[in-house]
Amino acid sequence: MRPATMTVELRAHLAAAAYLMSMSGDSALVVTTDGSPRAPLGVITDWDITQAVARGEDLEAVRISDLLPRQTVTVRPGTSVDEATRLMLEMGLHHLVVASDPGVVGIVDTMDMCRALIGSAQP
Repeated sequence: MRPATMTVELRAHLAAAAYLMSMSGDSALVVTTDGSPRAPLGVITDWDITQAVARGEDLEAVRISDLLPRQTVTVRPGTSVDEATRLMLEMGLHHLVVASDPGVVGIVDTMDMCRALIGSAQP
């Protein structure tokens, strides 16, 4: 797991999300509520932005809320690598939000899972 270095609010437009991803070097942002603590609502990815561009959508007009999936999948900080990987495979996800009370703790992606699995397989 790594900290969610950048988050984005539901009302933000895709151009803002693309800018934040570019500045942070991340391929995904955790979408959060406005309040404190910032509760996770989902994940917006570079793939979501790419698809909007391919459809010819105006990135200044499309809001994160227009693209966010209805179901938010999170794991707790103590979730095992095997369990998180299994969940990602079963649900077809490339990113998982790590959350606990009171809010977002971090994010994991398929590269993080590969690193952890390879590291655990080494003697």
